[in-house]
Amino acid sequence: MISLALLAFMVSLVATLWMRRLFHRHAGAYAEDAPQRFHVGDTPRMGGAGLLAGWALALAVLPLLQWAHLAGNIDRMRLNLPLWLLMLLPAFAGGVLEDMTQRLTVRWRLLLTLTSGLLAWWLLDVSVPQLGFGWLDAHWRAVPWLGVALAVLAVTGLPHAFNIIDGYNGLAGMVALVVCLALAHVALQVGDRELAAMAVALAAATAGFLVWNYPRGLIFAGDAGAYLWGLLIATISLLLVQRHPVVSPWFPVLLLIYPVWETVFSIYRKLWRGVSPGMADALHLHQLVYRRLVRSVLHEDEARNMLMRNNRTAPYLWGFIALTVVPAVLFWRYTGVLMAFCLLFAVSYVVAYVSLVRFKVPRVFQRSRF
Repeated sequence: MISLALLAFMVSLVATLWMRRLFHRHAGAYAEDAPQRFHVGDTPRMGGAGLLAGWALALAVLPLLQWAHLAGNIDRMRLNLPLWLLMLLPAFAGGVLEDMTQRLTVRWRLLLTLTSGLLAWWLLDVSVPQLGFGWLDAHWRAVPWLGVALAVLAVTGLPHAFNIIDGYNGLAGMVALVVCLALAHVALQVGDRELAAMAVALAAATAGFLVWNYPRGLIFAGDAGAYLWGLLIATISLLLVQRHPVVSPWFPVLLLIYPVWETVFSIYRKLWRGVSPGMADALHLHQLVYRRLVRSVLHEDEARNMLMRNNRTAPYLWGFIALTVVPAVLFWRYTGVLMAFCLLFAVSYVVAYVSLVRFKVPRVFQRSRF
């Protein structure tokens, strides 16, 4: 696992830097008044290509690592990388096209991620075989298409959830890295070294990307990177629960509750305001943290000023994420406990959001050095 991680990290590190240099002069420009713009200048959004290179090449070289006795006893027969790449292709290609042109409509992006979700079911046989409720699971298994539909919905939706939280340097990348490490830990606990290898390679590739993304913001993951994180993490999570009934289906729910709840809550508040859920705005939790919690930086250089404020936003959310990842890893077997923590997070999120909207921020956060 260590050799696999080192290889994925180094390939991603080099590939991301190469993407940055290749697209530095051809970065798609955001409009100056775009709600998702929190930087000065035009930064390449092709970090997803570096992530894919690190993850895929490391796994492709895995048989060689096994031959050299550097990869433990990972089951090479079940590691069917071509099928995983084929599953990624529609959504990732659409993400790259959006990152380069910024002209792909929300409808097309949803359609492409749905195509990848259907391919995940067709090629990798993902499904949700149980919900964690003994009295309901028997009825749930009697209608298999319900588990397939829920799995396709999860694989389709999580890429967009990661895209929503990908607003500041180091935020979505750190969420992906921590979630992948948690998935790898539980996969190893149940003896699934294949899924552990998938998760470790993605975590290491993400770490290579973060070297250039945080704190300097030299390159962004873009839609392609967010879609890659969402598709792979959703598929790994579903297969982990599907293969090992001892793992509660609420383990990945709690693990990913931050991006998922951010998406659900955003859809709710936009519909409540009479706005299309696909319309971009600047009212996500991380954007409110940027405006209401992060201290202003006095610097003569406007770009430097905005970069420093940008970098101070992610640590607030990292602490928020730890409150979900830690209990998920500790109680990955126990559905009741995991559900309770999911409810606690949802309530805490709403309270924090309302407090930020109403400028009722606790003094301990107002005095933070971030």
